[in-house]
Amino acid sequence: MTTPIISVTDVTKTYGRGTNRFDALRGVSLDIQSGESIAIVGKSGSGKSTLMHLLALLDEPSTGRIVLEGTDTHQLRGSALNRTRNKTFGFVFQQFFLTPNTTVLDNVMLPLKIAGVSRRERKRRSLDALAQLDLHDKARNRATDLSGGQKQRTVIARALVNNPRVIFADEPTGNLDSATGAVVEDILFELNREHGITLIVVTHDEDLAARCDRRVHIRDGVILDEEVAA
Repeated sequence: MTTPIISVTDVTKTYGRGTNRFDALRGVSLDIQSGESIAIVGKSGSGKSTLMHLLALLDEPSTGRIVLEGTDTHQLRGSALNRTRNKTFGFVFQQFFLTPNTTVLDNVMLPLKIAGVSRRERKRRSLDALAQLDLHDKARNRATDLSGGQKQRTVIARALVNNPRVIFADEPTGNLDSATGAVVEDILFELNREHGITLIVVTHDEDLAARCDRRVHIRDGVILDEEVAA
């Protein structure tokens, strides 16, 4: 068996103390293989978004261990943590998180700017990513001028510019109509299949989850079961 790209061992996440204590995750263990698509499924408050934040190194577990490509992430701090996160992960969120009054191109270039890539190279790679998502003609538009589907494709382009190993998609179609959502889903699964990008989807949408190689059901901070696609 190959080494998982992400390995989670007995992870807990607790907020508050005493009577205000809330256990968001309670002893979660999970291995994610490179190149697979996995859905983390659960109702609001189940712990699925907390788990995603820990997997993406946006937060730290209270106890337990998360290993990324053989490295214990507890050892990562400051600039090393930011560099690892920026280089390894791409993010596609329901809320888009685009800077509204700047251009589509500037939004897509942001991860490369953070990574210290030269402006010329940032522009080249970002235009390539926009072309891949059929948005090259929107590069000079402001983000506010885009439709919902175009905004989400812009977010995917931004997620791709650093050639990530993993894309996290948190309710990626939640703000889209069903037809536009289906297009966005197709793009994400094509990236997974044809480019080998590990896709981690957090959703309560069972139809979206059913398209993944594996579904992990979580409730009250505990993994209930896992289903592998037929």
